[in-house]
Amino acid sequence: MPLQLTEDVSHATNGNGDHNGSNGHVDVTVSAAAKLREMLNDPNGFVFAPGVYDGLSARTALEVGFDCLYMTGAGTSASKLGTADLGLCTQTDMIEHATMIANLDRSVPVIADMDTGYGGPIMVSRTVEAYARAGIAGFHIEDQVLQKRCGHLGGKEVVPLDEYLARIRAAVEARERIGSDIVIMARTDALQPLGYDDAIHRLKEAQKLGVDVLFLEGLRSKEEMRNAVADLAPMPTLMNLIEHGATPTVSHDEAKEMGFKVMILSLASVAPAYVGIRDALVKLKKTGLMGTPSEITPKKIFEVCGLNDFTDLDGRAGGGSFGEDRTA
Repeated sequence: MPLQLTEDVSHATNGNGDHNGSNGHVDVTVSAAAKLREMLNDPNGFVFAPGVYDGLSARTALEVGFDCLYMTGAGTSASKLGTADLGLCTQTDMIEHATMIANLDRSVPVIADMDTGYGGPIMVSRTVEAYARAGIAGFHIEDQVLQKRCGHLGGKEVVPLDEYLARIRAAVEARERIGSDIVIMARTDALQPLGYDDAIHRLKEAQKLGVDVLFLEGLRSKEEMRNAVADLAPMPTLMNLIEHGATPTVSHDEAKEMGFKVMILSLASVAPAYVGIRDALVKLKKTGLMGTPSEITPKKIFEVCGLNDFTDLDGRAGGGSFGEDRTA
């Protein structure tokens, strides 16, 4: 399905320039997938999506004003299971997480990790259908073996090309069967085990099957980044930036200048959350107090998580259940 959009997209806000939560007045007449396609079609556009790993991190990214989010698989594994990114999240884990994040604000597209698709072609098809029903705007699916690992760890293994392309065919066929706009991003982890030329070949073969974006994971130098964009042109390409990972750190502007169309930052909220939580708990253990800034009240956290939207909804319905709770 080529990257085309035939409908107008309006991005709803709450009147203060902030994104509404799931209970605000959100225009969802055009799907998040269609909006992501519009962003990809814009000749000057650049999709910049921070990784979010749970409801609070997603709500915080929405509060800051990002217009696209990325549901990180590594962050999902860490937050939902408390485990390293070693392929332990199941299809059910990922669908549940994706559904929650995508529906916090349906006017903001969410790109989601789909790992390997969680099985053979039938399972891939079912996963695509579930992500589309959940409201996910786009996803990437990769060629690692089922017992996969984070793309920035060593020792990765990939399936034979035919098996990878079967996953891609199943994803494209599922999208067509259900009439969805969901954006399919073909990812390869073949760079580490097989080399650059094989990785590019895999993505070009995936392109022939109808994917929308190409994603070469684990790029090792700025020269390799530029070469990948050029070798895969004119297809849109995605960069996954993990600071201190396998890929050199580049800025939003530098990635755009290189020609990438999408940039995801998988650990954008995971790493700061670990640092902040650990620092606070170390201080608590030593002093008995966390030293939270005075403006971070319970009410502030609840507002980030939709307090005003929920109380407005209750009031409009005549419930009156919350009384003065919103100003407490």
